[in-house]
Amino acid sequence: MALPVIALHAIRVVRGETTVLDVPDLAVDAGQVLAVIGPNGAGKSTLLRVMGLLEPATAGSVRFQGERVSPADGLAIRRRMASVFQEPLLTDATVRDNVALGLRFRGVDATRAAPRVAEWLELLEIAHLADRQARTLSGGEAQRTALARALVLEPELLLLDEPFSALDQPTRETLIEDLGRILRRRRATAVLVTHDRGEAQALGDRVAVILRGRLLQVDQAGQVFRAPVSDEVARFVGVETLVECRVRAVTDGLAMLEAGPQTIEVAQPAEAGEWVRLCVRPEDVTLSARAGDAPSSARNHLAGRIVRMAASGPHVRVTIDCGFPLVALVTQRSVAELRLAAGSPVTAHFKATAPHLLRHSRSLDSPKSGGV
Repeated sequence: MALPVIALHAIRVVRGETTVLDVPDLAVDAGQVLAVIGPNGAGKSTLLRVMGLLEPATAGSVRFQGERVSPADGLAIRRRMASVFQEPLLTDATVRDNVALGLRFRGVDATRAAPRVAEWLELLEIAHLADRQARTLSGGEAQRTALARALVLEPELLLLDEPFSALDQPTRETLIEDLGRILRRRRATAVLVTHDRGEAQALGDRVAVILRGRLLQVDQAGQVFRAPVSDEVARFVGVETLVECRVRAVTDGLAMLEAGPQTIEVAQPAEAGEWVRLCVRPEDVTLSARAGDAPSSARNHLAGRIVRMAASGPHVRVTIDCGFPLVALVTQRSVAELRLAAGSPVTAHFKATAPHLLRHSRSLDSPKSGGV
């Protein structure tokens, strides 16, 4: 089995009497993009600095390409990495010269550097800006230049510290799509830290969740968002309905849950009599004005009344009282067609495969990992 590009073990960073980072184990394999998500102040950037050998850990070890990193190795190994930050940090020179800067620092002569620079100008779609002064660039153009400057080095590990957060939404979405395509084609190894779930889903093969400095879950991206390991992780990754339920019975792989006055069918392993937390993502809930209009594939149909509605970009977040608060995310068109309004009756529907169950017996003291 190939060794991971970078592996952290028993990492702790302590400042004063406060532990700001606690990572039992975390590794990134070659060709993999790890997205690290968490709110502001969670410890994401500290983790990235430890990975980039810019900040020593108070305890623990870092291995790069299988070799344990010592303080004396720091500079040599950092030269095998590249970083891109929220601010592009360009020099007062042309785009071409900025992209070539790292190669020049590494002693690559201009003749050998020129075709590599030209290639990355094309890949980041900024070849037409090659002779422009960096100070005249838009935010998106400047960040593309910074990415080209990092990627032209062909780093063994690319570190991305919230590189899209200062961009407007259309620019951000286009750049994320372009970068994702490049990383996949080149099988690049990268770590992205972000507070944005959409960025993590778009770019990450695996996702790590950090809250209050603690690494709580690491897994395939889809698994983290569909099967969070705790209430805290669930709320951060976008689960808005969490309900205490009792398992009444289990028949043919379907668990029958008692949630207030409602009975809910869930296609998840469970034991009769146990208490669980039902997690439902808002995008998994559909609404109809009448129960008879339910989608044919939905097994759960909960009658209720709309408590409130709030716009969320092109969608509307609808909170329904059906014996417990249930949140649905629907399109503006659905709101108009169904004539949804606060106070009106509505029926919510979701499949038996949509919910995730959290069990109180599960220990959350260490992160759940799918083989990191």
